[in-house]
Amino acid sequence: MLPLHSLGERIVILGPSNAGKSTLAVALSTKLGFPTVHLDQLHHLPDTDWQPRPEAEFAKLHDAAILGERWVMEGNYSRLMPQRLTRATGAILITSNHWLRFSRYFKRTLINRSDRAGHLEGAKDSIKWEMVHWILVKTRNSGINYAKVLRESGLPTVECDTANALNKLYRVWDLPVRQ
Repeated sequence: MLPLHSLGERIVILGPSNAGKSTLAVALSTKLGFPTVHLDQLHHLPDTDWQPRPEAEFAKLHDAAILGERWVMEGNYSRLMPQRLTRATGAILITSNHWLRFSRYFKRTLINRSDRAGHLEGAKDSIKWEMVHWILVKTRNSGINYAKVLRESGLPTVECDTANALNKLYRVWDLPVRQ
C-alpha cells in the first residue's frame, strides 16, 4: 500500500455506490486539512429527494471545484472524469461486495442521519427501486472499469477491494473512524 503522502494534494476517490467513498473522503480531509468535495452534493439540488441539477450547472460546479489547490473529491460521474483526473494528484478506488453495499444503502435510508458523510442538505433518503437495481445489478462490476481508467491515468493509486482492505487503509494511514 502506498503511503498517504504519495497521493499528493488533490485526491479522487472512486467506487460504486455505498462503498464508503464519502466517509473516507471526510476522514482524509480531517487528517490532511483539505476541503472535501462530495460530487453527489454538486449534482443534486439541496432540499429535494436527490433531484439532479441541470447538467450544465453541475458541470460548471464540478469544473470550479477541481480548480482548487487542495481537495479530497469523491464520486464518479464518468462523463466529467477526464478533466478531474487531469487535475488529480492521486486516486483511491474502493470496491466491495454488492450485498454489503446494498445493506449500507438500506441502513442509511432507515436511519436517515443528516450528519452522514455526503448527505444532501435537506434531503430525506428513501428506498428507491432504481437505486436497489443500480447497486445490485448495474454497478455490480463497475470497479473493474474504474481500475482500468485509473491505470490508464498514470496516477498513484490505492485500491481497496474488500471491507477488510478499507479497514486496513484506515489503520495504516491512521485515519479517524467515523461513529
